[in-house]
Amino acid sequence: MPFDFDKVTPRRGTNAYKWDAAPPAGSPEGVIPLWVADMDFPTAPCIIQALRERVEHGIFGYTQVPESYYQSIIRWFSQRHGWHIERDWIQYTSGVVPALSAVIKALVQPGEKVIVQTPVYNCFFSSIRNNGCTILDSPLCYEGQTYRFDFEDLERKCTDPQARMLLLCNPHNPAGRVWTPEELRRIGEIARRHGTIVVSDEIHCEIVMPGYRYTPYASIPGNQSGSITLCSPSKSFNTAGLQIANIVTDNPQWRARIDRAININEICDVNPFGVIALQAAYSDEGAAWLDALNGYIQGNYDYLKGHLAQGFPLCKLEGTYLAWVDVRKLGIASEKIEESLLEHQKVWVNAGTMYGTEGFIRINLATPRTLLAEGIERINQGLNNLQTL
Repeated sequence: MPFDFDKVTPRRGTNAYKWDAAPPAGSPEGVIPLWVADMDFPTAPCIIQALRERVEHGIFGYTQVPESYYQSIIRWFSQRHGWHIERDWIQYTSGVVPALSAVIKALVQPGEKVIVQTPVYNCFFSSIRNNGCTILDSPLCYEGQTYRFDFEDLERKCTDPQARMLLLCNPHNPAGRVWTPEELRRIGEIARRHGTIVVSDEIHCEIVMPGYRYTPYASIPGNQSGSITLCSPSKSFNTAGLQIANIVTDNPQWRARIDRAININEICDVNPFGVIALQAAYSDEGAAWLDALNGYIQGNYDYLKGHLAQGFPLCKLEGTYLAWVDVRKLGIASEKIEESLLEHQKVWVNAGTMYGTEGFIRINLATPRTLLAEGIERINQGLNNLQTL
């Protein structure tokens, strides 16, 4: 079945955060937003149909999550990703970020340390700080326009008696890596040696470029015990506003503590549309749409690679729809580059400092190619102008 990702669906004026949020200076009018990780494509038709049927019922009261919800998750991850999940391992909540915060609150004491691997998703930092914990950075190594783990540094950081937890991003935002089974095995070995809990944020797990394969961290032999996986269809199916996510762990003591933290934060209830959407997404029809989407994202990445201004290396994209561009040659703070592109070229990207690394910008590729092409043209004009300063 063909899917039309080239169609431009107007979003400005719909209270879309990506399109209608006011930039730091000025109005969003005329700005091409290539920043926040939100796609400009309508979700899969099977999800739209399932939601339409639910809307026609007309009553939207408190929702009981049915057994079919859990079975959809179990079947999807088993058939598509080779990871066996037990029914009791799954706890639902309203989003991956609330889940992350609840897990930290449940298992890390204020003042203890949580390891991150920069550059990394910015909400890792806020979730740690908001729970009174300390960030311990084990930076990734950038070489050959890609990133790798620094296993030696990670081992040193895990020996810190205050280092209680490691936050893993798999696939990685913003570096675009899809970690290999061997890399994940080595992470697990280090964590087990030092009793470090691994929390793997796998929200981007379905956005994987042709030729690569996502491996759930917990599917590696030995890794399930001692780990917690956070997942949701929200990024891959563009349903973030429907507020649904899952926490998966086989440790019953941890689940009890996490359940308590979820209830303390009052994020235990979910809406009926999120429950319905997940079940529709994790279906054969959802899989077909997803495969087509990944091919389109690869095409957008190839377009960016072929049209980006000379001299600005583009990180290899293995997964996610987020391109990571090396702008260090400008010798200008990435926040200043973001501000300049927004003010003068009316294109909005993210500065690398948001993710804990200077000298890079992040570009969202999940938009129709005509919009992306215009955005890239504006970015190129801005980067070339900055080179002449």
